[in-house]
Amino acid sequence: MTSWHLAPEAFDTTDATGLRRDYYDEVASRYWKRPATSKEIDQGLADDGAELLTPPTGQFVVGRFDGEAAAGGGLLMLDSERAELTRIYVRPDFRGKKGADLLLELLESEARLLGASRMVLNTRLDLVEARALYVRHGYREIPAYCTGLYIEIWYGKDLGQVN
Repeated sequence: MTSWHLAPEAFDTTDATGLRRDYYDEVASRYWKRPATSKEIDQGLADDGAELLTPPTGQFVVGRFDGEAAAGGGLLMLDSERAELTRIYVRPDFRGKKGADLLLELLESEARLLGASRMVLNTRLDLVEARALYVRHGYREIPAYCTGLYIEIWYGKDLGQVN
């Protein structure tokens, strides 16, 4: 029997770091329309704020499929009521196995534990799979709450609503 196990984990463990590197590699490579180099990935992860993905300012979660690190994501508390989803990633070999759904559900639960009543996120228009995941989980387009070079669309969800 194959199964998922998801749990909070420090952002800098070997598995969490590997997932964060793979996430950055994929999103940067898609944006640049060429493979990211190891040096570019290192630069992208340097001072990326991942140290805030630990209580009380946030949380990082690792999902394992049959014991193998397969998914990861974080949340960052923006203020006393809003948490931001960040670095949501499922390795390609594990997509289509419901890991992304479980990851979002656990991160929403962790956000509630940290006091959040609303989850927000920002992403790019070309990340259509991620956008479809968010909409499927009840996220709706909202006005911009931040700016940045790679930000093109914003979503939000009240954490009390039912999917």
